[in-house]
Amino acid sequence: MTPTCSVLLDLDGTLIDSQPGILASCLAALRALGHEPDETLDIKRTIGPPLEDMMQLLLQPYGDDRVGEAAAAYRQHYGESGFLGSEPYPGIGSSLKEMQQAGLRIYLATSKRETFASRILHHLGFATYFDGIHGSLPGGGLDHKPELLAHILSQHNVLPSRSLMVGDRRHDISGAHAVGMRGLGVLWGYGTRDELEAAGADRLVESTADLARTVLSMVSGKLSAS
Repeated sequence: MTPTCSVLLDLDGTLIDSQPGILASCLAALRALGHEPDETLDIKRTIGPPLEDMMQLLLQPYGDDRVGEAAAAYRQHYGESGFLGSEPYPGIGSSLKEMQQAGLRIYLATSKRETFASRILHHLGFATYFDGIHGSLPGGGLDHKPELLAHILSQHNVLPSRSLMVGDRRHDISGAHAVGMRGLGVLWGYGTRDELEAAGADRLVESTADLARTVLSMVSGKLSAS
């Protein structure tokens, strides 16, 4: 394995189960706009895309189009306490360590605000595994996976043929393909097998215990074929 091989990793639904914290912040945002949401609100299908897309979906039942205000209220709550409601999936720490020890360069590629993502990784003790932490920026910059991945590739001089995107939603797979990378779908997150297969995932992995081995085999195979 050469040191120039890279893996780009999604955060929510791939490294961490962030649903409890995200739910708390969604409820807080809806209440801030005067709504009375059900405490058992199911947000699983909305996790992964940019925040404004998630807020738009959550506001639809109320006939409310104040997406910007909802997003601002969400971020305020999430920055104060919501980000703490994240738990790493069992085995993720070991997977990151294994990939780092194998010589991979590791980058975070999330639609979450970069500041929040960095705080979460530092809080969980994972930040030291990453060669770069990248997410969306204030004002809507890098909200969507294709532009985010293109930015990471350019910023770190990473070749698409020597890298791999790993995520749990169709946006991760389609974003990877848009910039010439392959996409590995994980089945423990918020996306379904059908969603990932429909997006054209190059491969699927069912367990965090198999993540590092699968990533390394895919990157090695791509290099030997290129």
